[in-house]
Amino acid sequence: MALTIDFSGKVALVTGGSMGIGKATVLEFAKAGTNVAFTYRSHGEEAKDIVAQAESYGVKALSLEADVADFKRAGEVVSETIETLGGLDFLINNAGMNWDGVIWKMEEEQWDRVIDVDLKGCFNFLRAATPHLRNQMGGSIVNVTSINGLRGKFGQSNYTAAKGGVIALTKTVAREMGRSDVNVNAIAPGLIETEMVSQAVESVKQKALEEIILGRLGQPAEVGQAIIWLCSPMARHITGQVINVDGGQYL
Repeated sequence: MALTIDFSGKVALVTGGSMGIGKATVLEFAKAGTNVAFTYRSHGEEAKDIVAQAESYGVKALSLEADVADFKRAGEVVSETIETLGGLDFLINNAGMNWDGVIWKMEEEQWDRVIDVDLKGCFNFLRAATPHLRNQMGGSIVNVTSINGLRGKFGQSNYTAAKGGVIALTKTVAREMGRSDVNVNAIAPGLIETEMVSQAVESVKQKALEEIILGRLGQPAEVGQAIIWLCSPMARHITGQVINVDGGQYL
């Protein structure tokens, strides 16, 4: 028998929600009855389509253009979500990017941009949303990191540093928000079959498949389902944890 999660009347905010894991998470929340807002940066047409898909489940959906690295805009997005959808219960920091290069060739711009989006972007939305969650004494936060933030990855010093920072940030914020009955966790995906991965070099995908114990790439919806479970009453006593969704790739 399938588990049913009912978030009717709840509100979620997902950063980077127009593609891949973010899109799947938005739709999983909508299926569970959640009114959901999400950010996008450059996929405006896709965002319109996702709003329509989400609203087909009978919920309210809101797309908001934002660069998550913009501190001021993060505050505006959180305020717009609360004003338009009537509150905020779940924050999902999913937005991220990679710009690979070995350390002896990496440009300062490469380093700064990935850190700004993947780590500072997470901070920006935590800073904007936590006062509201503290005041209402309840809620859940899930930050999307990566198994490469746990183990390192050749050619990804900027990305792995950012994702490792997200893990440390998650544990600290879990300590800070516990007294407000807000649980804070991280999801660490392995290689997931997103639009970006579909364009990757075949040899890269094959190498990842050889690492994955279950023998297949993960699906975005599988990550989204893990995220909404961490926001559910079933996971209320879980906080400060990193949950790998990787088919055993990290092992």
